[in-house]
Amino acid sequence: MKKIHSFARFAATSLALGLTLAGHSSVFAQAIFPIDRAAILAGSKFDFKVEFDRVVDAAKTRISINGIDAAKVLGAEPQFIFNEDGKKVSSFVLPGVMLDKPGSYDVVAVSGNARMQVTWEVYATGPRKAKNVILFIGDGMTVANRTAARILSKGIKEGKYLGRLSFDDMSNMALVGTSGVDSIITDSANSMSAYTTGHKTSVNALGVYVSRAKDNLAHPKVETITELIKRKTNMAVGIVSDAEVEDATPAGMVAHTRRRADKDIIAEQLFFSRADVIMGGGSAYFLPQTTPGSKRKDTNNLIDLFKLDDYAFASTDKEMKQAAANPKTRKLLGLFHPENMDGALDRHFLKKGTVPQFPEQPDLADMTRTAIEVLSRNPNGFVLMVEAGLIDKFNHPLDWERSVYDTIMLSNAVQVAKDFAAKNNDTFIMVTPDHTHGASIVGTIDDNKPGTEMRNKVGVYADAGYPNYPKANKDGYPEKVDVSKRLAFFYGNTPDYYETFQPKMNDPFVPAIKLTKDGPYVANPAYKDVPGAVLRTGILPQSADTGTHTADDGVLSAMGPGSERIHGFMDNTEIFRAMADSLGLAANANSTKMVKASKVVKPVTAAK
Repeated sequence: MKKIHSFARFAATSLALGLTLAGHSSVFAQAIFPIDRAAILAGSKFDFKVEFDRVVDAAKTRISINGIDAAKVLGAEPQFIFNEDGKKVSSFVLPGVMLDKPGSYDVVAVSGNARMQVTWEVYATGPRKAKNVILFIGDGMTVANRTAARILSKGIKEGKYLGRLSFDDMSNMALVGTSGVDSIITDSANSMSAYTTGHKTSVNALGVYVSRAKDNLAHPKVETITELIKRKTNMAVGIVSDAEVEDATPAGMVAHTRRRADKDIIAEQLFFSRADVIMGGGSAYFLPQTTPGSKRKDTNNLIDLFKLDDYAFASTDKEMKQAAANPKTRKLLGLFHPENMDGALDRHFLKKGTVPQFPEQPDLADMTRTAIEVLSRNPNGFVLMVEAGLIDKFNHPLDWERSVYDTIMLSNAVQVAKDFAAKNNDTFIMVTPDHTHGASIVGTIDDNKPGTEMRNKVGVYADAGYPNYPKANKDGYPEKVDVSKRLAFFYGNTPDYYETFQPKMNDPFVPAIKLTKDGPYVANPAYKDVPGAVLRTGILPQSADTGTHTADDGVLSAMGPGSERIHGFMDNTEIFRAMADSLGLAANANSTKMVKASKVVKPVTAAK
């Protein structure tokens, strides 16, 4: 970016109304980032960018904040891009700026007869309430996942459950809206970025607003919770997932890129994040390209870099527990699989998937226990994110049994956190999906009903009765999933596929495939001859090979100091705000003192 001009001062009251140039034709939209109605934590960093839809004269451009030159308000030198990416459009950028004073900010940009305006809310926090924050993400966890996990794990009789999941009895609950800037349907990158930055973004984006920049790494950045914690406190940060650690949800804790697929870059950003504990799958992006199975495009060995930076390293469950048992371990990198780890049903019972190749993968509950053990050695507290990523990975291919066993595993992991929190009552715990799937329980399937048509074995209303899963073992899992009377759990938004009405006892379900390289996805014929299988014509475009996310609200459960903010309906950006408030990340000078959780948060005052 070539710096040419400073912003000229301009009085906002002299600006003409209107958002676009009258009579001007352009394929480029104009925009201000952060976007309109952005809520910004006081003192958090962001890149301020103004994009015009044409080449403009910097000397004749006026950008103001509450009527004052933006450069003066933000205290930074602006950069003017005359021809952005070689196109006939101009932009202004002020990277890494912040606003310290809470209130409403009107941002106006004018060049010629082009005018843009957005309004931001900058908010403070109350004093610190929580020593620790633990955010659990049940990736893609629908209400049906929770219900099915409760039935299989706890049992139900005469309409009453015989127990509850660990997050069922938390004190606070809210519905969470997950839509992003560009679509009502989010992906995990978009949604997790809202949780970890407090800013909305678009599908596939992490820690950035999506601008017109060609370079994935040149979009306007917003500060993540990890960066805030490391810049403003002495707390520790942990990131745990049973998916790849570079996958969208764990990446959301640290990453800044337009494309979540930049996994080799995200692995590097994990290193530079200084997160104290990082555990999950995805080792292929840490190993040099000379190593078989590597997915890097260079010879960098990131595992060696972590070791040089005093991280303990573990590649198996045993090594992880040994590292945690060492009281000197303060930083830990655990990579247990080159890709996504295997789910609970395969690891504990079926021994399918890649379990034979990687038999020593730890359980999510054990990774959570290890992370807490290491992070809690920091006397200043910690922020930990734990993702049950495989709930989503199995909901996509309509493999509900595997997704429900992983929901039970999430419940076990949350119980570990609750047990830790019970000792001091100083830990704020939240459990939430990042988005949902179109799934519901409609009844039961009874193999003992007469006939060969499986659909006629589906019982609804009184005919459903109850399934006959065996009582769960000590870890909460029924040891047999292919019972004779089981849940009728179906997905509504699917590609064409063969519904078999049965658990997939071999490998995870593959509902649709391409028969030719450029052809559409069709129902996978491998399941065509399963007795009773029914072809279900999908409702999704034939470019879809699996089920997709939905815009349905997610259900958030919470407990501990800070949970009083969790109620009613919440936008996903408010999850970040709840974490920031519980930790007093934008409090006044005496905010580091701990206060009782019941203390009401002070309202912010308007900027003057």
